[in-house]
Order: sequence, then C-alpha cells, then structure tokens
Amino acid sequence: MPLHTAIIVSDAHISSRTGDSVSVAFQRFLVEVPKLGRHLVLNGDLFEFWFEYRSVIPRGVFPVLASLWEVVRQGVRLTVTGGNHDRWGGRFWREQMGADYHRRTVELDLAGWRALVGHGDGDIEPEFLSRAVHRVIGHPLTAAVFRALHPDVGFWLVRKSSGLLSRRKDNAGGTNKAAEAQARSARKLLERRADLDLVVLGHTHSASLEAVAHNRWYLNPGAWMNGFEYAVVAAKGPELRRFE
Repeated sequence: MPLHTAIIVSDAHISSRTGDSVSVAFQRFLVEVPKLGRHLVLNGDLFEFWFEYRSVIPRGVFPVLASLWEVVRQGVRLTVTGGNHDRWGGRFWREQMGADYHRRTVELDLAGWRALVGHGDGDIEPEFLSRAVHRVIGHPLTAAVFRALHPDVGFWLVRKSSGLLSRRKDNAGGTNKAAEAQARSARKLLERRADLDLVVLGHTHSASLEAVAHNRWYLNPGAWMNGFEYAVVAAKGPELRRFE
C-alpha cells in the first residue's frame, strides 16, 4: 500500500441532483482511494455550491459526504480547501468529517515534497467583472448576510445566480488566458520561495504538470468534472491521471 502517496482532486462541481454521473463516478473513485494512497486532498469546488450554516448543510450531497466519511474511517487523511463555489465551510468538516479545512491556501508535506495548495481563484481571472464577483462573494460580510437568510431562500438565490461564479467557462479564450496567468503566477511563486517543491492550484479546469526546475513543479490536477481527472504525488514526484 502506498502509505506516503497523496491524491489530489479539484473542480468536481458535484451538484445535488440525484444520480448525477459526476457524483456517482466520484463515489466509485472514493472506494479506490485507500488503495491509491493515505492522504486525499480536495482542492476546491468539490461541490457546485456549499454553505455551512450553524446547524444546516445541503442535503443533496449527502451520498458523497457519506463516501468521504468511509474513506476517513479507513485511515485516510482528508484535507479540504475552499474554492469559489464552496469556500464557506468550517466546523462541519473538522468536527463531523475529521478533515483539515482551509478556506484558501495551506502548506502541506505531500509524499515528502513541500507543497503550497490552493484553489487559485480570484486574482487570475481574465475579466475585471469576474475578479470583482469572486472578491465580493468571498468576503466575510457577504457570508454573514447569506447566513441570515433562511436556507431554502439562500439556496434558491444561488441557483438563480450561479452563472456569475462560472463566467470563466463561457469561452475557451478566457479559460486559456486564466490557465496561462495561473502558470506564470506559480512560476513566480516558486522563484520567490526556494523552500517550496510544489505549487498545486485548480480552478482553471486545465490539467497541467510543469517542471519549473529539478524536482520542483507547478501542478494543476485538472477538473474531475471533465473526464474524471486527478493527480497523485508520490516519492518520485507528481503525476496526472484519469479515473477509468
């Protein structure tokens, strides 16, 4: 068993629809995770929307949460970072799921490599409006206002306005620009931080593995929702994979 291997998944965008193919495939994948490694990193936008009230969570994604809990129960470490669709987590992940939860970025030891892991949204958006929307939605005051709404009202509003969070997917040109900007940002970060071996980002839905220097990489695992893409990080370094 690969005790020190880490598995990284980003941008699954699992919805609350019963029988959704992306969700079903992810649950099948989770059954295999304990055979692949002992650390699962969910790097943002696991869900199409997630907001954690004090005593309420979205019920439609319960099957995925139950599968994740079984993975943790088998001794796999779970680390979750927030993305622009699901940044509003907290105590539920820690207390009920046994996960380490980080709203934005975290530095981790992944199979012996020092890694900075974060979803990567906001600053790399090619359009000003997209950057503004991400910053407003991610602001603590916005979360406080949303929490004051009844959950049924809040989730209805999200369904009506979800396109604002997904503007980057409207055209391939915008996606390519964001991916290029993200790679440049990762290279600069590795230049500044000699202590980092690996920068892991998501958000652009563009899988990438770039060796910036010897034993130093920029990694984007791609989007699970786009053909079940993911990545592993082992003692020999990172690798892009696809779940069949």
